[in-house]
Amino acid sequence: MKRNIILITAILGICALGISLSHAQQPQISSTINKRGEKPAIAIPDFRGAGDSQRFMNTLNGTLFSELQNSGQLTMVPKTNYPLQVPQQPSDFRPPANGRSQGPWLTDWSGPPPNANYLAFGYAATQNNQLVLYGWLYDVRQANTSAAQLIGKIYVGSMDEEGAKKVAREFAADILKYFGAESLIGTRIYFVSNRTGNKEIWSMDYDGTNQKQFTSYRTITSFPSISPDGTKIAFTTYPIGRGAGGRAVTEGQPQIFVHSLETNRKLVYYNQQASMNAASDFMPDSRHLLIYSTAGGTGFSQIFLTDIDGGGLRAITHSRSLEVEAKVNPKTGNDIVFVSGRGGTPQIYRMNIDGTDVARLSTGEGDAVNPAWSPDGQHIAFAWTRGYEPGNFNIFLMDVASREVVQLTHGAGRNEHPCWAPDGIHIVYSSTRGRNTQIYSTLANGAAPVQQLTTQGNNDNPVWSRATH
Repeated sequence: MKRNIILITAILGICALGISLSHAQQPQISSTINKRGEKPAIAIPDFRGAGDSQRFMNTLNGTLFSELQNSGQLTMVPKTNYPLQVPQQPSDFRPPANGRSQGPWLTDWSGPPPNANYLAFGYAATQNNQLVLYGWLYDVRQANTSAAQLIGKIYVGSMDEEGAKKVAREFAADILKYFGAESLIGTRIYFVSNRTGNKEIWSMDYDGTNQKQFTSYRTITSFPSISPDGTKIAFTTYPIGRGAGGRAVTEGQPQIFVHSLETNRKLVYYNQQASMNAASDFMPDSRHLLIYSTAGGTGFSQIFLTDIDGGGLRAITHSRSLEVEAKVNPKTGNDIVFVSGRGGTPQIYRMNIDGTDVARLSTGEGDAVNPAWSPDGQHIAFAWTRGYEPGNFNIFLMDVASREVVQLTHGAGRNEHPCWAPDGIHIVYSSTRGRNTQIYSTLANGAAPVQQLTTQGNNDNPVWSRATH
């Protein structure tokens, strides 16, 4: 019973137990995540701006470079290796004559010291009080500029910092698309923040900008889940009541709320008569919801499947232990990973959607919680710790077929609640470093620097949504 109490309180965010996990003896995932062969080398000299656009070039250049660098898909050629003559438009290129340079040429970039495969270049100007970016992508290994040009496009934004970010992101998205990579433009991260004094659901762009409050229940609201079609959000909240002097206080047991992401309107959802109802995950059809609830009457939360309005309740697990955090495989829709205390400590298990073929995925050591499927349905991310003293969780990735794991975070606070980006390359998670909990993102292969996305208050439980709202 002691372990059951630890599990449910950890899952509900009341406390988290464990110590940091050593990574020295962990095997590597054999089917390496994000391994797509040798990465193309790209040079991106700073763009210049004409007229009023010059004021925004630092933002434009910084955004373009960081978008491509943080994509994890390209090798960025160091700017210290760039040649002195930098083209701004295709007409600037001049092939050598009689062995002498006539101006910028493709081999200046394809040869040493840049040794680039590709060159992104262009310039910005103002037109009709708008910021206009002229952008080109060249394969500098080609013999002439006609063969080299891969992208030549005009991007338009407002005459301000946001407009500069917009055009830079759109150009970066086109470059990534050429290489078969998916841009994160338009995706949003939903998360829980207490910056207003209550735990509410907030949202932000993939890079931490444009943070907005989504709920205003003035209570404890947590564990958001986004439907695959990007139209709905489910979360868990405590009803609000009035205490002495009319002061707002939480009362009753946690319940599931569902909102439209298009209108923010609360949708109908019937909660079972139970001491706890908690949202867990949407099914791939976006019309059914996985939950965990004590509706079974045993006092232990079990995993259920419901219709989007809470009807059609169907129990999936029937154990005398806590079963929580069910996540459905986004590719198959037929198998689930979840956290169970049936072995005495919280561990991650896998089973079929009908509750059959249950198998433990984690080793049984320490506490393993917060599983999250990758978009390809082959890997999970999760939080794991050894020991039972207060301490640190770390983020791990597992190849579900082989059960091999790789540690993503190391000795930097308590790291929990990982979630994959729609591109299957980035991961977002919460980390308690010192007194506050903030949200961070990184590449799943650990190849890029960690980015801190939030700074105000305490922030956790991030989920990444593909759709724009």
